Amino acid sequence: MEELSTEQATEPVGHVRVVYLGPVAPHWEVQSDYGDPEMIDAFRERVLARLVLLPPHDPQFRRNRERVVRDAERENLALEWDLGFPEEGDGAE
Repeated sequence: MEELSTEQATEPVGHVRVVYLGPVAPHWEVQSDYGDPEMIDAFRERVLARLVLLPPHDPQFRRNRERVVRDAERENLALEWDLGFPEEGDGAE
């Protein structure tokens, strides 16, 4: 029984992709492939509130990105980032 609940807990209930649109505001778009639309919309609002004026090279972006990651983990969402350029450490993962 324990294995089943672990498998259920790891299965994402939705998917979101955070896309960097470029240096002109708005900088970000949050797209979703599947999941409860109401939950995705609420998550989208929180993400955009955290990232609204932050391009990826801003020092505050790293801190707020971690908050977005933790929020996605709490909501059990598969999270993907598209910053428009390769990130450090992408080759190893």
